[in-house]
Amino acid sequence: MDARILIPVDDSPTTEKAISAFLGNRTRFPDRVTLLHVLEDKLSYRAIPAPQLESIRERAREAGYKLLERFAERFRAADLHPELRLEQGDPVRILKKIDAEEKIFLLIMARHKSGGEMTDILFDSVTNAAMHKVKCPMLLF
Repeated sequence: MDARILIPVDDSPTTEKAISAFLGNRTRFPDRVTLLHVLEDKLSYRAIPAPQLESIRERAREAGYKLLERFAERFRAADLHPELRLEQGDPVRILKKIDAEEKIFLLIMARHKSGGEMTDILFDSVTNAAMHKVKCPMLLF
């Protein structure tokens, strides 16, 4: 089976929760894992001069790869070799595009502990939006 698991990551406690739960149950899942980090571009409209904007974006890409590598180390310690993927844009649109174009067996994400549907809607939760936009199965921790 060519099943692949997609795990979006950022530098938040919810990502930590999802990864810890996945690795704690790793024998229950296929070995093919992709870690995805999405850089949101919220700077374009701020009238930042182009040279500085490109420098900021380059630093963001470097930080994104470091974040992916940090999580990848934990997967390698569990004898998994994840694909690392860095994208730029709206996280929900990126998830929807990947879901539509690639064979994703399972999307693994986590919710905030004190969250809930209303909190997610008010604070624009990526997890909540993904639940309503992607077609692949999701596992929430």
